[in-house]
Amino acid sequence: MDPFGTYKTAISARATDKAILKKSQDGGIISASYIYGLENGLLDGVIVANTEDGFKAAPKIATTPEEVLSAAGTKYTVSPNVSVLKDAVREYALEKVGIVGTPCQVRAIRKLMKYPMGFRHTDSKIALVMGIFCMENFPYEGMKAIVEQYAGIRMNDVLKTDIGKGKFWVYSKSGDVKAVPLKDTHMYEQKSCHVCMDYTAELADISTGSVGSPDGWSTIFVRTAKGEEYINKMIEAGAIETKPIEDTKPGLELVQKLALQKKEKNDKEIVHRKELGLPVPY
Repeated sequence: MDPFGTYKTAISARATDKAILKKSQDGGIISASYIYGLENGLLDGVIVANTEDGFKAAPKIATTPEEVLSAAGTKYTVSPNVSVLKDAVREYALEKVGIVGTPCQVRAIRKLMKYPMGFRHTDSKIALVMGIFCMENFPYEGMKAIVEQYAGIRMNDVLKTDIGKGKFWVYSKSGDVKAVPLKDTHMYEQKSCHVCMDYTAELADISTGSVGSPDGWSTIFVRTAKGEEYINKMIEAGAIETKPIEDTKPGLELVQKLALQKKEKNDKEIVHRKELGLPVPY
């Protein structure tokens, strides 16, 4: 199996703006890319995942760097970003839209760009598609159960969540840090995640995630000519600093391990569902 899909280059990178790094999950690549685009006329609006009361994820159309920064950080629960794409174009009159999503959302975006039924005059406004690495996601009620029942922190008190070193980490606004073993979280995952074969958002212009890079940095797959031009402009402007992925630890070996693990495990689930006569993704 091909672990990563098509890509032009892979690098390790982080934002150079300390304000972005302070708010972001790892290297701040999504926030840095969108802020750079808004400030330099490459984008006039972006769709991000914001948090509402109770740390509930919700899509937000951001048109200023401040709005992008306020939504920084990974949310390990569903945010239907594609659902506001029409609003971005029709209500906000955006001509160059950036959108970020999980691998399944990126696939949906590419499908609507290819066959824009119901999205006429919208597909052509998508200027940049960014994808995030994703092994699985949680519906909000599943996330709430993990945070409140296992970590013992109320959702209204959550500052940040993270996944790493085999645990689900919860950071509270009061400074508490709790860790839940991932083996205890599997029952709360979205069932559709178990038939997804994409870990690194293979159809994005630029894919990014923390795996493979040191703490505070992000791994990036530059996949398309559009993504390559965009990243090169950011590097030339000093918006991000980079280093060869070959010089980092743990490097692409770990990304490959996880990507293949997801593909192999979920391929077996697809075969099993077919045997039962259950629907599987195309």
